[in-house]
Order: sequence, then C-alpha cells, then structure tokens
Amino acid sequence: MTTYIPFIKKPPLVAVIRLTGVIATGTRGQLNDATLAPVIERAFRKGKPQAVALVINSPGGSPVQSSLITARIRRLAEEKGVPVYAFVEDVAASGGYWLATAADEIYADESSILGSIGVISAGFGLTGLIEKIGVERRVYTAGKSKSMLDPFQPEKPADLKRLKVLQEDIHDAFKRQVTTRRNGKLPEGEDLFTGDVWLGHAAIEKGLADGIGHIVPTMKKVLGEKVRFRVYGPRRAMLSRFGLRLGADAMSALEERAEFARFGL
Repeated sequence: MTTYIPFIKKPPLVAVIRLTGVIATGTRGQLNDATLAPVIERAFRKGKPQAVALVINSPGGSPVQSSLITARIRRLAEEKGVPVYAFVEDVAASGGYWLATAADEIYADESSILGSIGVISAGFGLTGLIEKIGVERRVYTAGKSKSMLDPFQPEKPADLKRLKVLQEDIHDAFKRQVTTRRNGKLPEGEDLFTGDVWLGHAAIEKGLADGIGHIVPTMKKVLGEKVRFRVYGPRRAMLSRFGLRLGADAMSALEERAEFARFGL
C-alpha cells in the first residue's frame, strides 16, 4: 500500500503526443483535428506537464487539417504556458512539417527528412480508357465550373488555371506559417519554399530545425534526469490492433504507403 505524502514535489512531466501517418479528414488511423482534439486536450491539461513533446512521422496530407491541428496545439500551449518541442522521426514533410511548426523548438535525427514546403495535386485521366471500352460519360451541371477537373473528360486550360490559383493561395498560407513560427531562424534571401526536402543537419542549416536530438536525452537535458513521460495518442479500433483492415481501411493503408514512398520510406 502506497502512502500519499503531501507537499512532495513530483519529477517534471512531459506529455508526449504521437503524430504518425497521413493527414486526412475522417479516415480511421489517419491524422485529423476531430480525432486528435481529445488527445491534444488531455496532453495539455492532465497532470500539469512542464512540456509537451510532439513525435512526428508524417509525409503530409490535408493543408486544412494540418492548420487546424497546429492551431489547436498553439492555442493550448499559450493558454497553459507550456513549451512545445517537436521530434521528427523518419519524415516531417509538407503537412507533416506544418505540424512541426507548432513547436517552439524542432529536433530531428541525422537521417530525418524535413521540408517539402509546397502544394501538390494529383489524379488520373481516364478519357482514353472509357472510350476504348465504349462507355459514354454524361454530366449535367448548373455553373460552368461545376465539373472542374473531371478525370473522365479532357483537361481544360481554364480548369488548370483555376487549380493553380488555389494551389498558390494554399502555398502562401504555408509560407506564412513557416516564416511566422521560424521567425529569425530562416536564412535571409534563400527560397526554402520550392518543395525541396533536407536531411537533419542540412535542415538545421536552413533554419527548419534547431538541432539533432531524440526525445528522451533531449528532454532530460532540458528538465533533468528524473523527467517523466506520458504518451498520448488516438485509440485504435479493435481489428486494427490485430493488423486487420477491411474495405476502406485497406485502401487508406495503400494510400498512406504511397505517400511515405514519395520520400523513399
């Protein structure tokens, strides 16, 4: 039986939030604000942590979800006065790097991939296929732009022009996020927003990270050898705990592997 002794100061606590996977809306096993909101809230509020550590391994995804998750972390960090540290594992690219900017300091492994500050859209053109198998595409719209970028119709220059405008607006928001959160750390006169990526030491030289470091030794250096860690993360469904995926979950797994494969992972 443990006896409670009041006024005994506990060792400092670090709340650890694991952010692993593709960032996407409403898909089980992927990162989005709806799924992560209770996780982030518990991490900042439970046990009065002295710091919150983000362990990131994400190739990116939805810019909106990246922004929502990052804004929630920053809002709670400022409300609670708790510093945030990010630790990049394999990759924090595109939206994954957007998440890293929620931290006051970013650390990475020497072989971690960081960056890809850009916007990408991808799809398939199936016009030749449906013609070959004798299928006729019928689309009826009210509004000339309603069928924009229909994969079953030939590309239209006007659609591509509109898409470019949307991409540039999202890219501008991404650049503002990075320049604001990394203010004073980025080299002057250098374009870091081309979509390029860098490994650990090069990312530090570019101002995208603060040092090479792993979570346990770094947080011990900051808060002392007796620091405690409490890990938070979304609860997984019962089937996925046993490695079983059905239907849409299996497709999500393939899409996730494809996103990581873009960075050789």
